[in-house]
Parts: sequence; structure tokens; C-alpha cells
Amino acid sequence: MSDDLIGSMPFAAGLGIRLETAGPDETVAVLPWSDAHTTAGGLLHGGALMTLADTAGAVCAYLGLPAGARTATTQSGTYLLRAVSGSSGSSGSEVRATARPVHSGRTQIVVQTDVTDDRGRLVARTTQTQAVLPA
Repeated sequence: MSDDLIGSMPFAAGLGIRLETAGPDETVAVLPWSDAHTTAGGLLHGGALMTLADTAGAVCAYLGLPAGARTATTQSGTYLLRAVSGSSGSSGSEVRATARPVHSGRTQIVVQTDVTDDRGRLVARTTQTQAVLPA
């Protein structure tokens, strides 16, 4: 099921994002280190971190929907708290996003996602609102 979820999100799949766990109460997604995801300074690009967080949050929200409903992000805010460099993102390392719902209502779901580096340090926090779109 996790492969199907990422497969339905071609942008996330193209970045190499994979799901470790996927559920309505917690979803964990991983982005492996790649030089292709960095800035000119060798730091992991903020857009890559935001994509990882958005992917984990969207999957978490989707899995908490009522039967037949769909979802779409209506708001997303990210605090980038720590740079991820080549030294902390050495070969074989990854960044991890853990998404948990803060509010699951009839018309919207709010998800908070924490992104950590390979040493478990918080590097970003994203809060996003997902609209609940009835079938």
C-alpha cells in the first residue's frame, strides 16, 4: 500500500521519497541524501525538505479521510530550523518526516510534520491544512 501511495504522487516518487509507515495517526516518510537535492552551497534544498513534509502530511491526512472523500492542501507553513549539509547527509543518510494530525474535522484536517536529520535533530517543522473534499 505504501508503494501505491507514493506511486500516485509522481513528484515525490521522482525525488526518491519512500514511506516507512503510513497511517492516519502517524506517517513517516524518508528522503535519501542526494547531491541532486542540494543548493549551490551543498546544503539540502529547502524545497526538498518542504516536499518531504508535504508528502508525509498529505498521506497522513488522506488516510484519515472518511470513505470516498478526497483532500487537497489549502495552507502550508514551514519553519526551516537547521541546515542539512553534506557532512550530516553523508552517503547512505537520509532525512525523515514524521506527520501527525493536530485536528481532524468535518471540513479540514491539520497536520504537523517534523523533519529530522540522520542524527535525529529537528531541521524543519511544517503545519499544513488539508481540505476534506466530499465524494
